[in-house]
Amino acid sequence: MSDTYLIAATGCPTGVAHTYMAEEAIIKAAQARGIEVKVETHGQVGVDHALTAEDIRRATAVIIAADKDVQKERFAGKPVVDVSVATGMHKADELIDQALAKAKAGEAASAGDDEPESALDADLLDVKSIETGGSGWRRVGKDIYKSLMNGVSHMLPFVVAGGVLIAVSFLWGIYSADPDNEQYNVFAAKLNEIGGIAMSLMVPVLSAFIADAIGKRPALVVGFITGLIASTYGTGFLGGLVTGFLSGYGMLLLDLALKWLPKALNGLKAIFLFPVLGTVIFGLITVVIATPMAGISTGLQNWLTSFQDANPMLLGIVLGCMMAFDMGGPVNKAAYVTGVALLGDGNLTFMAGVIAAGMTPPLVTAIATTLFPKGFQPAERRAGYVNYVLGATFITEGAIPFGARNPLVVIPIFMVSSAITGALSLAWGAGSPAPHGGFLVLPVVTNPLQWFLAILIGSAVGGVIFGLYRTAAARRKAATEGTDASAAPAASAPAVTDAPAAAPAAAPATAGGTGTATATTTATDIFSREQVRVDLDVSGRDALLEQVAATAVELGIASDASAVVEGMLAREAQSTTALAEGVSIPHVKTAAVSRAAIIVARGAQPVEWTDGEQVATALAILVPEAEAGSTHLELLAKIARGLMGNDLRETLISGSADEITTRVTAQLES
Repeated sequence: MSDTYLIAATGCPTGVAHTYMAEEAIIKAAQARGIEVKVETHGQVGVDHALTAEDIRRATAVIIAADKDVQKERFAGKPVVDVSVATGMHKADELIDQALAKAKAGEAASAGDDEPESALDADLLDVKSIETGGSGWRRVGKDIYKSLMNGVSHMLPFVVAGGVLIAVSFLWGIYSADPDNEQYNVFAAKLNEIGGIAMSLMVPVLSAFIADAIGKRPALVVGFITGLIASTYGTGFLGGLVTGFLSGYGMLLLDLALKWLPKALNGLKAIFLFPVLGTVIFGLITVVIATPMAGISTGLQNWLTSFQDANPMLLGIVLGCMMAFDMGGPVNKAAYVTGVALLGDGNLTFMAGVIAAGMTPPLVTAIATTLFPKGFQPAERRAGYVNYVLGATFITEGAIPFGARNPLVVIPIFMVSSAITGALSLAWGAGSPAPHGGFLVLPVVTNPLQWFLAILIGSAVGGVIFGLYRTAAARRKAATEGTDASAAPAASAPAVTDAPAAAPAAAPATAGGTGTATATTTATDIFSREQVRVDLDVSGRDALLEQVAATAVELGIASDASAVVEGMLAREAQSTTALAEGVSIPHVKTAAVSRAAIIVARGAQPVEWTDGEQVATALAILVPEAEAGSTHLELLAKIARGLMGNDLRETLISGSADEITTRVTAQLES
């Protein structure tokens, strides 16, 4: 094993999929070079593969690929590359280059950061945190975003649990939680009570974990308390944001103010001075600012109340925009509370418009990810599918992670969608006697079909707009990456001359060996038109691999089809080779193969792969056993790099045999 030892930490705001996709990408990229690596994941279920003090001490360099706090202060004194989780997914190979370059510069006592050697922006290499000075407004913005997403990721489970329980309680009747009503049901009342408690923790938890991302455990305590104060005053989502950042940065300032205390009192600071002084100082500040923040909601409620007899279409547009503007903040809550208040006066249409408009943003994301999957990453698609449930049960907060990524574009899309929904709901006279529940209270809604259609139309319009926007953005990104990747002349370039250097020791099993990269083989020696087979009649992964092996034997590339299949299946048993959406890269090193070659096999229909992913095309890499550490790694690196963008992947999935030949050859020669 190489003396090089990389450690990494990954985490995305929701902690569901991006976290583990970045982990897999980093591990695969490191193993392809024979580099030992350990990746700590910060998922929704907690921290897995936690880095120990010994891991950090041994580490040659550190990669942080996260959009949430991963306690990066642990890595002080180590070369660190700090980027977003998406960069970890798509540019793992380049991140390793940067980490090793920074480690080398550190050993040479180089002054300042080296110039970047890859397409990564130079600012991504700066690892200073805000606490140690930062590197400009872009870095500040990134840290603020990470802190916000840390709060949102911890808040969402409370919102989901509470919102769903409240919605379910209405199945026993709108007034099932009222002991003075004939609909009263003990079980439903308890569900409503538990759900209400869970929802009431939304603001304190948001505040606490924003603060925790900034000022760690002392700030977590103060953030929770100030968030609870803000929640008590009725400030809503805005209160959680303000108190979270107030507590986080406030505790950093308090720490600086107490630096003069002797180190012997550090324990006293942590357990007594920080929580007591922080709670007093920032609790009092919260009390002062909470009233005007709550006043925003009260003023909006009074203004909305005066609108109740206005033109239904106009009122619906106003309600829709308010419900989607901050998705749980004071503007959203003002509309909701006004709806509840007017419900007591018998105004059912206002409440129906509020609920319909609030259901729309998460449904917009669900529809967009379903109709335009290429515009979204796999984790976003999964979150979008979950939003079918959240939207259907009136949990607007499910759309927050999507809106937070590009609020200046996405939130207006949500507002337009909700405005359409709200206007149609009020114009068609739908009414809801229930203040919550989403589609679960559809049986008690007046004009239920019109109400359902209003939600469907608004959500569909928004879903199409949002999906088109994200698809266009993905194409622009792919075009940019394609331009960067094809900058070198390809006319006569030998294949795989820029493959990464492999470690001088034996590579892990997943890499299949190591060796020194060579450039003695050209693209035409490895790949040709006759090695592309499309529209094959296959029913599963093994059948597709058998077609690869049969083609290899037919063309004289291999002598034993069963040995080729067994080798590829043995590789799959270690971990899936489905590295890109819809494309797999099975590979084998065996004496049954006489020369290095790439074979492309595409079924008439996608097949289920090792990890359950749907794979349309297998791009198989076959090399003789003797070339396991050279040609094999070079080809794997070349193809993996090409699949970082969409061009090669889309050609493999839907292009003709001639188009595949041209595109793969160009990638090998790049």
